[in-house]
Amino acid sequence: MSYSKVITLEQYIVDQQALYKDAQGSLSKIFRSLELAAKMVNRDVRKAGLVDILGNQGSTNIQGEEQKKLDVIANDIFIASLSRSGEVCMIISEENDDVYYVEGAENEKYIVAMDPLDGSSNIDVNASIGTIFSIYTRKNPMSKPTVEDCLQKGKHQVAAGYFIYGSSTMLVYSTGVGVNGFTLDDSIQEFCLSHPNIQTPADGKIFSVNEGNLEDFPQGVQDYISFCKAKDKATNRPYSARYIGSLIADFHRNLLKGGIFIYPPTEKSPNGKLRLMYECNTMAFLVEQAGGAASTGTERVLDVKPTELHQRVPMFVGSKNMVDLAVAMLNEEFATAVLA
Repeated sequence: MSYSKVITLEQYIVDQQALYKDAQGSLSKIFRSLELAAKMVNRDVRKAGLVDILGNQGSTNIQGEEQKKLDVIANDIFIASLSRSGEVCMIISEENDDVYYVEGAENEKYIVAMDPLDGSSNIDVNASIGTIFSIYTRKNPMSKPTVEDCLQKGKHQVAAGYFIYGSSTMLVYSTGVGVNGFTLDDSIQEFCLSHPNIQTPADGKIFSVNEGNLEDFPQGVQDYISFCKAKDKATNRPYSARYIGSLIADFHRNLLKGGIFIYPPTEKSPNGKLRLMYECNTMAFLVEQAGGAASTGTERVLDVKPTELHQRVPMFVGSKNMVDLAVAMLNEEFATAVLA
């Protein structure tokens, strides 16, 4: 490997600074804080089997879900690091009931929404997990920060991304000018550009869905899954079923290889289970920047107006043609000719 060609995250941000929406480097400081926190979480993930940070914390979050110990640790780490950045006035987290107001930062304009440890149910079995984040600016920086400032449509994100802690640790993010991936080089503890200008294929060969709930899915979703599994040489079907049960892991694979991730409405969860502010908006922002699509089944994810911090929505996300077809079938608009 030629080290003269290595571009670190910090170098890349400096080089791309002119493309950011603020010229003072505020986003750069936030990214440095996110990067530091991710390295700390990555350290704890790597030694999870050696110290007492596996298993349950003994508490539940606002979703009624059992919090894992690493959930709580990651949440504390990211909040502390972002608070020290000096640029963030509010932080909303899947693990917190309410807004976290950063003390002494009332006049700052940035808001961070995050899922500090997505896929935490997989912690104890050593599957890929990650951190999801998105960044917004306050509607009115001259007024006192309020929860209403956080309830913005996803299309208003100024940046979004995720860290994935797997066989390698990666950061994938966008500031609205394409998607780039950086891999952590453990030897120098720097994120280095490894996946420039990520473009997701318009068609894929992977579908990711929990088929254990198949009977509870709307008929259109059941029909789409049957379509994916049917034999057809002309369209290279059947597609491969790949479902890890960790959104960040399934999304990351499909982003790079092409595919669709589906978490539809069910009888038990008519609004799905994924959180609009902490998961769906980020993934929708990234996939659209990479040429893909994201829908709730009735509208573009990035156009949904949130009404509460922990709102849930169904999601179809991934390769554009696959998402368009799944949504069309859900809405019974699928042309008979396509099935022939």
